[in-house]
Amino acid sequence: MRQLSARSARLRGIGALTAAVLCGAGLGAPAAVAAARDGAPAATSPGAGLVDTPPMGFNNWNSTHCRPEFNEDMVKGMADLFVAKGLKDAGYQYINLDDCWAESQRDANGKLVPDPVRFPHGIKAVADYVHSKGLKLGIYTSAGTHTCSEVGFPGALGHEYSDAQQFADWGVDYLKYDNCNNQGVDAQKRYTTMRDALKATGRPIVYSICEWGSNKPWLWAKGVGDLWRTTGDISDSWGSMLSIMKQNLPLAPYAGPGHWNDPDMLEVGNGGMTDTEYRTHFSMWSVMAAPLLIGTDLRQADDATYQILENKDVIAVDQDKLGEQGHVVSSEGGRWVVVKEMADGSRAVALFNESDRAQRIATTATAAGLATGHAYRVRDLWQHRDYNSAGTLAATVPAHGTVLLRVWKDDHSVVYPPAAELGVTGADFVQPGKTEEVTTTLTDLGRTTARRVSVDLDVPDGWQAEATSPATARTLKSGKALTTTWSVTAPKGTGPGSYGVNAVATYWPSHGDAVTTRVPLRARVAVAPPAGDSFASDLTALSSANGWGPVEKDHSNGEAAAGDGKALTIAGTTYAKGLGTNAASSLEYYTGKQCSALKATVGVDDEVGDRGSVTFEVLADGRKVASTGLLKGTDGAQQLTADITGAQSVQLVVTDGGDGPDYDHADWAQPTFSC
Repeated sequence: MRQLSARSARLRGIGALTAAVLCGAGLGAPAAVAAARDGAPAATSPGAGLVDTPPMGFNNWNSTHCRPEFNEDMVKGMADLFVAKGLKDAGYQYINLDDCWAESQRDANGKLVPDPVRFPHGIKAVADYVHSKGLKLGIYTSAGTHTCSEVGFPGALGHEYSDAQQFADWGVDYLKYDNCNNQGVDAQKRYTTMRDALKATGRPIVYSICEWGSNKPWLWAKGVGDLWRTTGDISDSWGSMLSIMKQNLPLAPYAGPGHWNDPDMLEVGNGGMTDTEYRTHFSMWSVMAAPLLIGTDLRQADDATYQILENKDVIAVDQDKLGEQGHVVSSEGGRWVVVKEMADGSRAVALFNESDRAQRIATTATAAGLATGHAYRVRDLWQHRDYNSAGTLAATVPAHGTVLLRVWKDDHSVVYPPAAELGVTGADFVQPGKTEEVTTTLTDLGRTTARRVSVDLDVPDGWQAEATSPATARTLKSGKALTTTWSVTAPKGTGPGSYGVNAVATYWPSHGDAVTTRVPLRARVAVAPPAGDSFASDLTALSSANGWGPVEKDHSNGEAAAGDGKALTIAGTTYAKGLGTNAASSLEYYTGKQCSALKATVGVDDEVGDRGSVTFEVLADGRKVASTGLLKGTDGAQQLTADITGAQSVQLVVTDGGDGPDYDHADWAQPTFSC
């Protein structure tokens, strides 16, 4: 499902898919398909044996769509960078072309024709170049009459065997097969036909089924394809990535060597998220044993992007031979613990913080599946450092961050320094000119003693941070903690915004070098709304996350650029003031314990018709104080009133109804704070 014109592509593709479900029409199935229905042994996929671990590579769509920079030079440039930057050595091997590589019409013989401007030397020449680098080439088409772009390039429906042979003749190694313009033909029939066509070429080709999870391919696509999309398209936003992750996580039982759940390509480096959020993206895709397909133009990538994409410790989690997808151990309060069993008996443990403020997340080696009563070796996969542990796995995780650990049962782990947890409380909000109390706690989680322990608090220039209790200790034995209270003051006149505050701890093991651990935090300086009633759209949010495009003020959500929405309209009534969002969405406002109520009229915007399903929620200091329950496009408007008395901050949250975020245009009409 393509996003060049997100709404038009989805309307066209989903509408056709609905017809397929209702009509069950189809092409004449080849003999192989009929045999399978008669109880013959299930056929193998075209790429059987090629992707016993999730495929890794590059796809241009997320960074270029159909823009002119998608061309032969770009593809060759990606292949060159894979080699020069060490990505090939890290495991990346596929260079995949997405939509818009072809001419808009087939030739007189019904063959596909590469765009002569984008690919003047043809696809085979590009494949030969990619192969010369020891890499592989992928290509794209759709299981319909046309692809998903607005131009509508030729799709493969009715041309499966001819197109598959062309791909094989060109030296293609990977096919992404989309779902637009499918003319009501049964999904399983369409995707099985292309499976058989690819196999008939005799060339091993990895087969990526991209039908957006609409027909639950995890139930039927093993042996048809090598991987299958479980969700709609990702966009370069925290809300989109989070929604897709949540849809994919429950499907762990269906993934394994040679048959992978695919939550779509990576957005790392495209600029819509922070580096912390991109590390979470990369960590969680790896824990979910997802394909790792780079979606940014590496010719323009910064060092931080390369450091994320080249992290071999994290890649090893994704590429583990056991092929397990991580499963959720807990997720209360946005504190996620996701565990992936590894082939060597270790566990990868993701401590993921969904919330907008730092939180302590903890579990144990036993809860992660390792035997109890042992010592453990713990490796932090982003710090690239090993520790010994007595069994507790814990960290204060920054907002939207992930601490990714790998844990082994290891009775000899005392050769490593003790693991330590540095916790911080009280740093969320700071009032200019007023002293706020912050507490740091350093706890020895290891089996050995930490020595010469010190804790510090780094604050912005001009701020003051003074310890009012001891910040050092000669020793810290296993299970013991050093707790320090700090007085923190931001100078008068400090403007509203988010400011970096770092808690830093240093300690020495019994042998070896000093260990330094730090927790990056964001202290927020904010001003409460004025006395009286204020529309939320007239205030500045502390944070904003949205599933598609930015949150719109006083307009509906347009899904792409700021300002592309329409008038807010629910059940025929138009509202001049409000917020246009798309699930999953969250906005946080500072209320400074000075507001008593939030009132709004909420519902799914009329522009999506009878589609969309969402839930509106209001959280006061992280506690849910109001909720609509499930609302659909057919339900009209609902009044929502929340008691927010005494809250420091209030979040306006929209969650997806469980059917994916497409069409989830959720309007907060006339949202009013009473203060």
